[in-house]
Amino acid sequence: MRTTFQEELDLLEATLQEEGALVLRALRGAINALEQRDEELADEVIAFDDDVDERYVRIEEGIQLLLARQTPVASDLRLVLAILHINLHLERMADYCVTVAKLSKLVPEVDPGPRFVEGFEEMGSRCEEMIRIALDSFGNRDLAGAESLVDLDELIDRANRRVVQRILELGEDPEMREYGLRMVVVSRALERIGDHAVDIGEQTAYLLTAEFREFTDASHPSPREA
Repeated sequence: MRTTFQEELDLLEATLQEEGALVLRALRGAINALEQRDEELADEVIAFDDDVDERYVRIEEGIQLLLARQTPVASDLRLVLAILHINLHLERMADYCVTVAKLSKLVPEVDPGPRFVEGFEEMGSRCEEMIRIALDSFGNRDLAGAESLVDLDELIDRANRRVVQRILELGEDPEMREYGLRMVVVSRALERIGDHAVDIGEQTAYLLTAEFREFTDASHPSPREA
């Protein structure tokens, strides 16, 4: 019985890592679609969300079945709860990737200058780095790696502020204003992906210490507010 239980936990965690890899792929696709104004790629990212959702549902159902048959305690229960929460954070990251992809199809044909492309590439690359570190920290049970996400998130927050400042400098042209408004949403979506990566780090800390704590004081909303 115990072997079966451990195998089920291992399968859930492996599926979670698969979901994380899909989110990374969706994020890179969304950033490329935005930078290249590639509508076909944007559509692929939007459709690709079904693959993330399939893993999300598989994990949710797997946890329900496991809890119906088993009564995990202590560290096993923390692992199950951590997987449950991380699954939600990954699914919402993927939703933000879809948001970026959809907005990339709606922006007017204007040239805001290379600084915007550079800004979103920076934010996207940092988000990718944070997701990898978050997933690796969870997989390796690495508390220091999880805690390092806070400093990386601050870099994304700074990049977000720079993008917003550039948007404010776009001028009064109606198409440029429309572009700017859509890019505010894009920047916010990327910033929230970073926040969700920090949340995954917090789940790793909870798993390892049996104490749930936020790494920062109200720096980002709770999962219900995302």
